[in-house]
Parts: sequence; structure tokens; C-alpha cells
Amino acid sequence: MTRFHTLVAALCLVPALVSAQTAAPADSRLKRIQDTKTINLAYRTDAVPFSFEDKDKKPAGYTVDLCTSVVSIIERQLGVQPLQVKWVPVTSQNRFSAIASGQADLECGASTVTLGRMKEVGFSSLTFIDGTGLLVKTTTSGSGLRELGGKKIGVIAGTTNEAALNDALQALAVSVTVVKLKTREEGLEQLEAGAIDAFASDRVLLIGLASRSKTPQQLALLTDALSYEPYAIALPRGDWALQQSVNAALSQIYKSSALTALYGRWFSDLGRPTPALEIMYGLGRLPE
Repeated sequence: MTRFHTLVAALCLVPALVSAQTAAPADSRLKRIQDTKTINLAYRTDAVPFSFEDKDKKPAGYTVDLCTSVVSIIERQLGVQPLQVKWVPVTSQNRFSAIASGQADLECGASTVTLGRMKEVGFSSLTFIDGTGLLVKTTTSGSGLRELGGKKIGVIAGTTNEAALNDALQALAVSVTVVKLKTREEGLEQLEAGAIDAFASDRVLLIGLASRSKTPQQLALLTDALSYEPYAIALPRGDWALQQSVNAALSQIYKSSALTALYGRWFSDLGRPTPALEIMYGLGRLPE
């Protein structure tokens, strides 16, 4: 057992913020979870290091581990141990519909909270803070978006990254050809092949993507951050009981030593958490 998993196990022994063996409200997804002793967790297969499939094709990543810890605490809240976890793979296109339709109860990926998305799903307390960045080849001159004028920039269609890129291009009056893509893997392939000159996505995701390249030393992240991307766990819209249960679990995790182990496991190469991330964790430590 790793140090991280030992800390998670120890965390489960701490009294939950909600009393154990609480009856779930009849109109909450928690009721089905309690009755069936099963929880369905959606995960992304392409969002390294937040949510992806490891070499054994099993879900892995920062948010996957965070959700696993949340489930352990919900077990104590409901007095149901163990809960069977069913993992549901999703894409950037169907991740929210999977929650809204009941296919999954929580989405454990790298999803940005937006007002528009709140019309379809609800969100937990924040789990991470990132921003839209640009991945380029090291042979590309310049350090920001201004120097990419006249070039081709790839971005996954329908994402907050696409909106951030378009807003930045308009604000800076820079003209480029925006190439709409479906996946990050496609973005990496086209960047390596020279079909596009840059790929826009969340900065930490771009670092993870570059690490999977055949020639990571030939890729670089530009210094520009084009947007603010607050991540959270997506859950059913209007399900206050499940939202409170998840937020109580996150608060408990953020107050424990398990948080340090969790962050270190996935982001040790990035150094200490940024000041913004430290503030986010602090705000997530909700008082009882």
C-alpha cells in the first residue's frame, strides 16, 4: 500500500462532517446510491494528470483519486460499506449529459465550472484552478499569442478553451486560423506533424499531454495564460443533498494530511501549489 493510500484509509476513520447512517432524501441521487450500494463515477480517458486510463486501462489521476476519497467518506455518511464503484468513461462532448441522464452520479475529470454549464449540471466546491495555455514546438519564435499571428491554432470544439482563445484573439486583434479538433490526442498529433502551429488547452493538461509525446523535448508551453479555469466535480443539477455530501467530504479531505499526499503524487514536478490554489483549498475547508 502506498503512502497516499494509507493516508486515504486513515482519513476514512475520521468522523465525517455529516453523521453516519443518515437516511438519504428520497428525491436525491443519494437514495439510489444508498439502496443499491453502488455509485457511478464518470471519468475522462484523455485528461492527464487529472483523469485518464493507466497502462492497465484502469481510471487514474488527481480527480479520480479525489473522487475515490470522497466515496470513502460518503460510505460513512450513509452507513453503507463498501459502496461498489462503477466507472463510466466519458468524453468532453458527453460528460455532462452522462450526469444529467443518470448514467453517472459524479464526473471526475477536468471540468471547468461555468454559468452556462450550471443550466445542465451542478458542481461541487472547487477542486483545482488552471488556465488556458498554448503548446508549441520549441522552434516556434515568441512567447505569446501575439507572435502566432497568421498561423494555425488547434483547440477542442465546444470547450471553455475555445471561448478563451477566441476572446484573446479578439482582445489582441490577432488573426489566426482556428482549427477545431475533437480530442487532445488529435491536437498533439497535428502539432507534431506540423498541421497546426499551436494547440490550446488547460495548461496542466498540456504539460501532461507533452509528457506523452514521442519527442517531449521538442515541445514547449508559452508563458501566456489566456483564461481562468476553475475545476469542480460535476453532479446532478438541483441535488442539494448529494452536493452537500460531496462538499462535506472535500472539506474533510482539504483539512487532512491526505491532501498533501494527493497533490504530491500528481503535481510534484510543478512544485508547491500556487497561491491561487492554496486559497482555493482554504476556502474549501468549510466550517462545521
